[in-house]
Amino acid sequence: MNPAIPPSLTPLPTHSSADFADFTYSDYSYSPLPTRPRRLFTVLSAALLGAATALSAHAQAAPQWPDTYLSRLQAQALIQTANAEILGSSSATLTLEKWCRDHRLAADPTLIATLVHGVDKPPTSEQRLRLQVGPNEPIRYRRVQLSCGGLVLSEADNWYVPARLSAEMNRLLDTTDTPFGKAVLDLKPFRRTYAATLLWSPLPPQWEMQKERPSAATTATLILPAALFEHRALVFGQDLRPISEVIETYQKGLLAFPPPPQ
Repeated sequence: MNPAIPPSLTPLPTHSSADFADFTYSDYSYSPLPTRPRRLFTVLSAALLGAATALSAHAQAAPQWPDTYLSRLQAQALIQTANAEILGSSSATLTLEKWCRDHRLAADPTLIATLVHGVDKPPTSEQRLRLQVGPNEPIRYRRVQLSCGGLVLSEADNWYVPARLSAEMNRLLDTTDTPFGKAVLDLKPFRRTYAATLLWSPLPPQWEMQKERPSAATTATLILPAALFEHRALVFGQDLRPISEVIETYQKGLLAFPPPPQ
């Protein structure tokens, strides 16, 4: 069965000052606005229109992949490549930074962790068992979005054991947006993935067994879902004790670059 493809986003409309040339207050029973409020109204209107124009330009400038058999095959290969590189690495953070740099997703390929506030997920008894902690030992929860150049590459749920980190590491995690992988680098962390799930495939099941390849002649744009694949892993310190459990959902921003040659 073909994967569900969400509708594309419609660019915001743009306007110019000419659109408001005929606007007057003469049709209303109250007097025109005083000079200062009128100027404020004009400034605010111009700012809103400028923001709409910028958003529209950004949407139009975003890389567009054609919805062809070859593009879907290329997307499949890239998703599996990213999946394999993260699975084979000791740090998803550093691997994502390398991906961002190699695929020129941003002029500055530094990964930024944006904390999502107001969310709390207490650990389950199974998670405590995997983290090798007792029922009363503190476990902290952290949800972050990892982005590069404004592109969200991953959303991560992280349960970590603060007693196994240094005071400085805990300070960084509590008070800054430092990615977990960078905050605990001194522990020489490594990962053990216990589940990896492909959330979307550009090609249908058993595509390789089809007798005929779909036609490549199309003007449609390939629409990617938000989430591409998911990893569940334990992070260990150099003393071989688990320090964290993570659920990482990798996003379509991984493919936000111009498509390979067709």
